[in-house]
Amino acid sequence: MSWAPQYWRELPYRYRLIGSKCMDCGRKYYPPRKVCKCGSENLKLEPIARKGKVYSYTVIYYPSKEFQGQEPIMVAIVETEDGARFLTQLTDCTPDQLKIGMPVEAVFRRYRTQGDKGLVMYGIKFRPVLERD
Repeated sequence: MSWAPQYWRELPYRYRLIGSKCMDCGRKYYPPRKVCKCGSENLKLEPIARKGKVYSYTVIYYPSKEFQGQEPIMVAIVETEDGARFLTQLTDCTPDQLKIGMPVEAVFRRYRTQGDKGLVMYGIKFRPVLERD
């Protein structure tokens, strides 16, 4: 029998950008879905692009208990190079650096510590793409 944290940690899309693609209309989803907006159930799992741009964002200055100490928390809708859009946290930047259209890339980071036992949860966040000279 598995317990909730173990189940959560074993979901492939928690640690890899594995989404679903509708084979009828081409729309991509992350996390994966079983039914597309077009009504099709003909979806297959496939990798999602690791680079994209900020489509929209907000900054949370007063987070819930599990996220206190991490503020400000920057949350964005990222549109990847292959067209998937999803909500994610941004990292390695400050709120004044955020811009719509800013190029970003996926990185593996700590999300939060849960409960009194200190279960640390990790996952995918996005950071600004560093321009190289």
